[in-house]
Amino acid sequence: MENIIKLEKISQFNTLKGIETKHPLISVYDNSNAKALPNHCRLHFGFYAIFLKAANCGELKYGRSSYDYDEGTLVFFGPGQVVEISHEENYQPSGLVLLFHPDLIKGTSLGKQMSQYSFFSYESNEALHLSLAEQEIIKDLFVKLEYEISQTIDKHSKTIITNGIELLLNYSVRFYDRQFITRENINNGVLAKFENLLADYFNSNKIHELGFPLVGYFANQLNLSPNYFGDLIKKETGKTAQELIHLKLIDLAKEKIFDTEKSISQIAFDLGFKYPQHFNRMFKKSTGYTPNEYRMLN
Repeated sequence: MENIIKLEKISQFNTLKGIETKHPLISVYDNSNAKALPNHCRLHFGFYAIFLKAANCGELKYGRSSYDYDEGTLVFFGPGQVVEISHEENYQPSGLVLLFHPDLIKGTSLGKQMSQYSFFSYESNEALHLSLAEQEIIKDLFVKLEYEISQTIDKHSKTIITNGIELLLNYSVRFYDRQFITRENINNGVLAKFENLLADYFNSNKIHELGFPLVGYFANQLNLSPNYFGDLIKKETGKTAQELIHLKLIDLAKEKIFDTEKSISQIAFDLGFKYPQHFNRMFKKSTGYTPNEYRMLN
């Protein structure tokens, strides 16, 4: 699957789907009225894309595996992502599609907070599964956006359209929160595995092989995207994954500081720090004391 189609404009995607471009920066349509995407190809998105599946839409792949893409699933793609397309011959796509270009939201409140919607970089097994009631809310927002786009553009159009997208994304945040809660058992398993991986990282030689532990390493070990992993950990513990890594590091540091045969610089090196002053700053920020002061207190 070497054929990569670069899509920088909304109109390029619409042309592939046989859809009229009513607005250069946004498109909303029912997929059942569109052509199938080219089979066995890869699409490089230069804009945001949201797909609501209604029936068999073929296979979308982003990252390491295919999307868990049942009926009533909402899938998000952001600029710069590459998606593989694979489907049976002569199939008819269905569902709803929303495309919008980054230029549409520049200078708006949505543009300023777009980075908060981390699900645009979630991976294949992390799609949003909607209940029937949730599907109706999302469908209604699609319909309202489609209506607004079909109207003559005036001075209110951009505000109404971007507010509509923002409302859809905020509902998606709410529904993802619900999904995190309903999958609590799975999430607890991920949290336990993360704690075990973190302990193993410091107890093995990985600290010297790989350096200071990064969130991306643990996400990769758990077959999750860094954003999804980070959001899951935050919702389960109230702390970010990076904060938990730092807490584990400080706990280990407190134990090692009791070994007076080792200098603070050696302890910093053992914990993966290249420069002792970085360790000193982190330790003081966490405990209120420098490593030497903590050693003297204890």
